[in-house]
Amino acid sequence: MMMTHRYPGLAFALCIGLSACGGSGDDTPEPKPDEKIYPAYTDISASGGETTTFDASESGHGFSTPAPNLSDANLELHLEGDLGFETAFTTAPNSEHPDLDGLGPVFNNADCNSCHQRDGRNSTPMVQVGKDRIKLGSEAGLFLRISKAPAEPCTLGTEANNYCAPIGVPNFGGQLFHRGVLKARPDWEDNLFGGQADVYLSYETKQVTYPDGTSITLKKPLFDVENPYDAPGETLSSANVTSELLQDDVLMGWRNGMPVFGLGLLEAIPEADILALVDIDDVDGDKISGRANFVFDAVKAQAGDPNPVSLGRFGWKANTPSVRVQSLGALRGDIGITNPLFPDESVVGTALHDSYLTRTGFTDTGEDENGAPEASAEFSDSVVFYAETLAVPARRNIESQDVREGARLFEQLNCTGCHKARFVTKSAGNIGGLPMAEALKGQTIYPFTDMLLHDMGDDLADGRPDFLADGNEWRTRSLWGIGLTQTVNPQAGFLHDGRAATLEEAILWHGGESEQSRDDFMALNRSEREQVVDFLMSL
Repeated sequence: MMMTHRYPGLAFALCIGLSACGGSGDDTPEPKPDEKIYPAYTDISASGGETTTFDASESGHGFSTPAPNLSDANLELHLEGDLGFETAFTTAPNSEHPDLDGLGPVFNNADCNSCHQRDGRNSTPMVQVGKDRIKLGSEAGLFLRISKAPAEPCTLGTEANNYCAPIGVPNFGGQLFHRGVLKARPDWEDNLFGGQADVYLSYETKQVTYPDGTSITLKKPLFDVENPYDAPGETLSSANVTSELLQDDVLMGWRNGMPVFGLGLLEAIPEADILALVDIDDVDGDKISGRANFVFDAVKAQAGDPNPVSLGRFGWKANTPSVRVQSLGALRGDIGITNPLFPDESVVGTALHDSYLTRTGFTDTGEDENGAPEASAEFSDSVVFYAETLAVPARRNIESQDVREGARLFEQLNCTGCHKARFVTKSAGNIGGLPMAEALKGQTIYPFTDMLLHDMGDDLADGRPDFLADGNEWRTRSLWGIGLTQTVNPQAGFLHDGRAATLEEAILWHGGESEQSRDDFMALNRSEREQVVDFLMSL
């Protein structure tokens, strides 16, 4: 889901390649002999065009400001959505506040802010000294995608193959919910809370040494799933594994909550401009071959479109087509609040949900007292609009020579091969099936992403396909605002599972198509490496 602290006010991080994939798209002049030429974006401060906020730098609320060019009516709608975005839901029935009930019955968090703290990344859970692992609970913004391994790769989505969507795990679905409301589990009857299974986190480490002898320690999260509701107490090491969740063909992919500002601008990038960057056969020979993901579009399906497929733009694997689908899918999935786009509980029809309703008599079927979804259309629309119209923070320290040198090196390393600097949003049309806000139209933006999928190597792979994305592929993360990530939340991490504590660590995890850029970064001297990070911190 997505969340914030209200006005006034890196499933990222830097994940998806400080690597390569086409050029920056800027008209950088040819250098003369011995002359340093800086990329055209070096001196740009307004990363979000007219939606940029210049008064939030170095602020814990740097991601939580409405776009300054919103009309009065749109600002009112944005602030209404801000309230909804911060709403903490409760177990049904809630007779005093029926507008708040419907949580779960299994879920990952009770509000959006827990996964997107102050509209940025969630806190990375830490394992205390002296402990081998911790059990994930309410403090975690991590969640687990689950699916059955397909018999063969899916290359073209059709109605017959469910548009290449991930195959849900029987009696569990497509996401693991590690929390639950009172008596959600049939084996926990005595005023206890539990989700579909227990999840434990630990870390393994490895050393990386630069050619100059400098070493850095990287950590990788490891997850254990135990005690599933369909086989209480069972683990992968049990003598006889019977749980549907613990079978050998179940794939699991961990996801971190992403920042939510600037999303409407990314959706307003013309599709043709993104597809023009696709280079599946690596025609330009730079070892970068970005691919587009095409995914099921619930908005189109609801409208009766006979081919409800759209370009994937959001999610760690570009597995959702719009802010509307991403936001309302998370409202239903992460929290368990049904809405007009997703009117059925995410676990409807599973043995867990059927048992819960039978055993408790609670009225949590995904409908309110009038038979409508738990979240109204008005609530849903305002939350979506809020996520579409958060301001992009301005760049900082652009006059610093170290930042300027870092920009030059960023280009030299071909990081712009994937992290494309500049786009112009469309001047008319819809996003998420509705007319786009005037504030988003015709904006020159600098998000540093190509919105495409790239093979990031085995070290970052989760092995789980998602529509057309394979287990090694991730969508290029936007880099705008990344320098404020740990100002907004000092405990935030980077990459899809929060493993990187710094931007330098995130770079060092890059492989696959970005391996050459990573190796070239490692070959720089310490001062030059710091300049690259200085540039990233200016974004």
